[in-house]
Amino acid sequence: MLCEFLDEAVSARRRITVFSPRPCESVESYFETRNVSVEYEPIPDDGSGGFVVLNVDGEFAGSAAMTSVRHLVSPTDADLEPGASEALRATMNLLAETTFVAFEKRHLLAASREFEDRAHRVGHGTLRTGFQSARALDAQRDVYEALATETLLDVHVYGDFDWTPDVPGVTVHAETAEEIGAFWFVVFDGGDDERQACALLAEETETDSETFRGFWTYDPELVADIDEYLKRTYR
Repeated sequence: MLCEFLDEAVSARRRITVFSPRPCESVESYFETRNVSVEYEPIPDDGSGGFVVLNVDGEFAGSAAMTSVRHLVSPTDADLEPGASEALRATMNLLAETTFVAFEKRHLLAASREFEDRAHRVGHGTLRTGFQSARALDAQRDVYEALATETLLDVHVYGDFDWTPDVPGVTVHAETAEEIGAFWFVVFDGGDDERQACALLAEETETDSETFRGFWTYDPELVADIDEYLKRTYR
């Protein structure tokens, strides 16, 4: 089940260290509420704004400029459009597989745009996306029609639809399974290049339909496992 992938991701311990001339409350509070411990280290002001360092289970996992991190913390309108910004993409690469306890819909949409854009750039392979409802799919109909007709992608969409939407070139899976209604996912197998594989998986919280807990990953094995589960379970 999809929840098993999420539960496994939750188990890893992650720590962000913020190196900046002064504390940045918005960045620190963003991570503190998302299953990531945060530390602050002051550094001289060189005009760059500082940087963050990620450790996973006590091991260094990467770093990113503070200016890039701000695109994830407060996505701009451009970040929500097809063709995610390089700054957002750099931070997402750093924080792959970080589990967020509170994942706001705006951040989820920005991450989805990055993966859809990646699939479009590669131009082939399989893209699987869960929309939960027909209304959510209608809002992205033009994007998914373009993905299916302007590329060689095999595009599948899943949702708890009360009717089957017609999107040219797209295979629509109208499913009543509870997890399909509860999860938002975007899974791209990378085509013939596993380095392009990526997946986002987020579960709607019980207390608020506008927040989710979830993760994204660029691990080709994990992406393949999620892809295979969806292919096998929902034909």
